[in-house]
Amino acid sequence: MSSSSSSAAASSSSTLPRLPIFEAIASHDPASPAVVHSLSRRTFTYGNLLAHVSRARDRLQQAHGGADLNGQRVAFLVENGYDYVVTLLAAVAARAIAVPLSPAFPASELQYILNQSEASLLVSSAKFASKATQVLATDLTSSPIHLELPKHMGDDGPPGPVHLDDANPGGAGMMLYTSGTTNRPKGVLLPQSVLTAQSQSLIQAWDYTPADRLLHVLPLHHIHGTVNGLLTPLLAGSTVEFMFPFNADAVWGRLAAPFLPAAAAAAAADGPPADKITFFTVVPTVYSRLLSSHKSLSPEMQEAARKAVSPENMRLAISGSAALPTPIKRAWKDLSHGNVLLERYGMTEVGMALSCGLSFADRVDASVGWPLPSVQARLVDVDSGEVIQEGEELGPDGRERSGEIQLRGPTIFKEYWRNPEATAKEFVEGEDGNGRWFKTGDVAVRRPVPEAGQNSAQPWAHGPMYFIQGRKSADIIKTGGEKVSALEVERELLSLPQIAEAAVVAVPSGKWGQKVGAVLVLDPEHVKGKWTPMDMRRALRDRLANYKIPQVMKIVDDIPRNAMGKINKKQLVKAVFADEFSEDEV
Repeated sequence: MSSSSSSAAASSSSTLPRLPIFEAIASHDPASPAVVHSLSRRTFTYGNLLAHVSRARDRLQQAHGGADLNGQRVAFLVENGYDYVVTLLAAVAARAIAVPLSPAFPASELQYILNQSEASLLVSSAKFASKATQVLATDLTSSPIHLELPKHMGDDGPPGPVHLDDANPGGAGMMLYTSGTTNRPKGVLLPQSVLTAQSQSLIQAWDYTPADRLLHVLPLHHIHGTVNGLLTPLLAGSTVEFMFPFNADAVWGRLAAPFLPAAAAAAAADGPPADKITFFTVVPTVYSRLLSSHKSLSPEMQEAARKAVSPENMRLAISGSAALPTPIKRAWKDLSHGNVLLERYGMTEVGMALSCGLSFADRVDASVGWPLPSVQARLVDVDSGEVIQEGEELGPDGRERSGEIQLRGPTIFKEYWRNPEATAKEFVEGEDGNGRWFKTGDVAVRRPVPEAGQNSAQPWAHGPMYFIQGRKSADIIKTGGEKVSALEVERELLSLPQIAEAAVVAVPSGKWGQKVGAVLVLDPEHVKGKWTPMDMRRALRDRLANYKIPQVMKIVDDIPRNAMGKINKKQLVKAVFADEFSEDEV
């Protein structure tokens, strides 16, 4: 777009639907930065964001022949940054369903999503225009129109006024695709009302404010990166600073920059002095890599990095999307002079559902806390199907009762796109007539923790806390009549100095039904020779009941994970324990 056409567009008045996200953006300080590109330091303010969204929305509608996009699917391939923000919000402004695509996906997977969603438009940035063209040349059953949106280089002068008019949301929303670990990925439909409820719940629980600056290093086709790291900060008026893909040294340089002498700070952050980062939400593997790389920093950089992540400067550091090993949590607390990582639980279909509290006393090891504001949660006994009422967490034999987490409330997704059978299968009607419950497939126990839940400023964070045991289909191992939580065993394995990574899996067994299997990556600093199954048993015998100790063990160089740090355990069993039955039992 030429500068003259930009000026003409900026001088005209435009309208957007009166949706909560646009009302919030319009209410923020127009001079406040909404998005910053970390490496280039290009900054985009809240004052120009709605005008850019309005222009992009008009382009979407023009590309669609001027026809109404209400409820249509708008898929897009755009890099993390301001252009992504504008594209996502433009689709919502058109009352369409935004379908973020990962540029890392192969053409076959993008083809599947375009076909399954029946996308009307495929929007791309210039960077991914060729990839979009490549996908459109495949055998598509749908016929999306390709639109390449121009790149925003920076705030380009005073925008024209943007008015908010009709509050009807229509079909506006977002659709994210599940990881497809057991079947083909399913489209999870999240109407704008659900996205708003999820964001408002997190603002209340985690206290996002305009004073927060969040460093964003996550992919944006997952709920963690999109809702926790983008939509919620925008609703709150915070600043989102994009640095993607993740690079440990670059992140340390950026975090440390405000706490270094001016010249060193400019060199570390590759630009002028930067504001401190107050909010960081990532997956456990990111913390693991940061802890490892911190050792190689210069002494000056190490100390500045420690200050950056201390409780006095980094207000909130969150870990999620996979279980947080206790050694990583402990090591981060030590490195940061006392900043305790906050753990939470969520999934694509529900956003964030459970969370520990802001008080350090509420961040209990291995717990994901309590139901978030507006979220209703219950446990349903995995054997009897009975709802485990509060106070009934122990069975007649004195053992804790495991239950599937079921959820309901305004934060729960609407449906799996064009898949009524899968949708019906994952919901159960509530006996109280107050709506249906979503069956998460995750198993937990609920346990009183007397020293936690005492923060009067967070009344939602009280009562017994939830402790995740794992996926009902992959992490609950039934061996010899006993149930074993794979996550519990992994936590104990990872507390051993010899273990760098661990995945505990169910291995088929004619004798036991299932055996507890361990796939391990060893730490070469602590293992110089062989480390045998007997060494593992000796190390665990004072930590775990005998039936929980892995019966088979495999040492590997690497455990494959997806972009969010999750392991496909069913694939791992097939790859590592092929035809494995009894010979390695000890």
